[in-house]
Amino acid sequence: MKPQSFHIRPFQAADEAAVIELWKVCGLVRPQNDPAADIARKLRVNPEWFLMGEVEGQIVGSCMAGYEGHRGWINYLAVHPDHRRMGLARQMMEHAEELLRAAGCPKINLLVRKTNAAVIAFYETLGFGVDEVVSLGKRLKHDAP
Repeated sequence: MKPQSFHIRPFQAADEAAVIELWKVCGLVRPQNDPAADIARKLRVNPEWFLMGEVEGQIVGSCMAGYEGHRGWINYLAVHPDHRRMGLARQMMEHAEELLRAAGCPKINLLVRKTNAAVIAFYETLGFGVDEVVSLGKRLKHDAP
C-alpha cells in the first residue's frame, strides 16, 4: 500500500531541520557525524540527487545518491517509522537508481551496519547482495562541512 500523495523531489534549503529530525527519529545520526555538515557537503556535489519523500507536504523520507564516475553510493535512505511498510523506501531507491543509471553508473554500493538485519533484508529484496569486501575508513576532518 502506498499513500496517494507520496512525492519525491530534490532537497530545498527549508527542508534541513525536518530532514535532520527524520534522521534522528530513524536512528541515523551518530556522534561522529554532524548531519548539518553532511547536508552542506552533499549540496556541493549533485545537490539534485539529495531526494526528499513527502506525504501531504511533510517530509517522511530521504535518500542521498552519489556517483564519482566508478561506483554509485546511497546514503541516508530513511523513511519515518509511521510511514514504513508502504513501499516508500522502494520508490525512493528506484528513483535514485534511475538517476544513477542515466549517469552511466554501473554499480551501486551502500553501507549498512551488520547488526541491522531488517535493513539488510530490505536491500536484498531490491536485488542487493553482500559483497565479500572489508570497508575501511579514515576521518580527514571531524567538524568541517
